[in-house]
Amino acid sequence: MTAPVLEKPDVRPAPAAEQRPAATAAPAPPGRRRFLQGAWAVSLAAALVLGFVGYLFTLSHVQERHYQSTAYKTFRDQLARAVAPTGPAADGDPVALLDIPAIGLHRAVVVEGTTGRDLMRGPGHRRDTALPGQGGVAVVFGRGATFGAPFAELSGLRIGDKIETTTGQGTFTYTVNTYGDGDHPIADQARNRLVLVTGDSDWIPGTTVLIGARLDGDPGQNPGGRPATVPYDKALAADKGALATLQLWSLGLLGAVFGALVLARFWRRSAAYLSLAPVVGALLWAVYENAAALLPNLY
Repeated sequence: MTAPVLEKPDVRPAPAAEQRPAATAAPAPPGRRRFLQGAWAVSLAAALVLGFVGYLFTLSHVQERHYQSTAYKTFRDQLARAVAPTGPAADGDPVALLDIPAIGLHRAVVVEGTTGRDLMRGPGHRRDTALPGQGGVAVVFGRGATFGAPFAELSGLRIGDKIETTTGQGTFTYTVNTYGDGDHPIADQARNRLVLVTGDSDWIPGTTVLIGARLDGDPGQNPGGRPATVPYDKALAADKGALATLQLWSLGLLGAVFGALVLARFWRRSAAYLSLAPVVGALLWAVYENAAALLPNLY
């Protein structure tokens, strides 16, 4: 008995006409590609704008509080050693402490200068006026919405409210006695007084709010020799000098983002992004800070 012969399966290749090429993704139409690129650009721009708004109303307050804490320790030490400034000082240096109990402002450090950058640190003393407590008129600016908003409640002051200032010459008390605004300046003839200035809105201010107060008691000596103001010292002025710096920081930010994308092509993507994230964050902070300097200084 012979074993059956098994037929070998036909494994011949299929005719060329029956072979199907591997499926490939069809390229996106040019119109759809442009739409996706435009949507990505709009989303990125929206994220940057929202990030800037978040910086103004949250992170800027943290930044101001950090400076205030450091400046308070510095100024307290200067007071203890009797070396606190009583005349002209460098921009941003602490020159006085300000207490206004009626609006909940306590131990606010007043810095020298009223440019947008100066007022990022706290209330600012206008450089061409007397220091608080000295003979003459002292003028102090303060922001109403961003960077700690120390003067946000300034319009809530009433006649008779007390304002206390401490400088290298001692502690002085003022009594609120008058109001004004950008269209109606304070017309007080008292020789020794304090004028507090802020914006009229917690959005983009259009004019100013002025609070006038008379000094109680005798003033400290005014050495004079105050420097002249610069255009950026004026109320509601924008620090246009920050524009060039903003452009440089923006270029740095674009360079860092581009570097992260290039690095991600040759390295593990997550590692590349994580390694450059602190650099991008620091550059973004610098961009936002310089953009904020272009807003009105009382904002």
